[in-house]
Amino acid sequence: MMLVPRRNNFDLFDDFFDGDFFKGKNKSLMRTDIREKKDKYLIDIDLPGFDKENIHLSLHKGYLNISAKVNKENKHDEDEKYVHQERFYGECSRSFYVGDDVKEEDINAEFKNGTLMIDIPKKNREDKENEIKRIEIK
Repeated sequence: MMLVPRRNNFDLFDDFFDGDFFKGKNKSLMRTDIREKKDKYLIDIDLPGFDKENIHLSLHKGYLNISAKVNKENKHDEDEKYVHQERFYGECSRSFYVGDDVKEEDINAEFKNGTLMIDIPKKNREDKENEIKRIEIK
């Protein structure tokens, strides 16, 4: 008989997929908070170490796409050798469905202190639902 320590939430699949291979090394990139107010949504995305010029927002078929790129040169002496380095070089992106009614000019974005802040107005869907469209009889 083999004794196996018991854990309250033992799950073989969770343990297997918790490894770095499946999570990726940069699990803290683009951490996002989304808040709702009466007339708008507020999205805050953490992008520390990124430059404003390398952050791009686009709107396509109702999806707000955010991409960011960081590319810093490794400057070190030839006689130096890194034993461990935790810097991110590359690109990351996120997409959020904001609705087909939202236009580019409706969205406001600001990048300050490593945080991208996006304001997206709520479109009044009730007006569209209550709108009666007449159908002409031919």
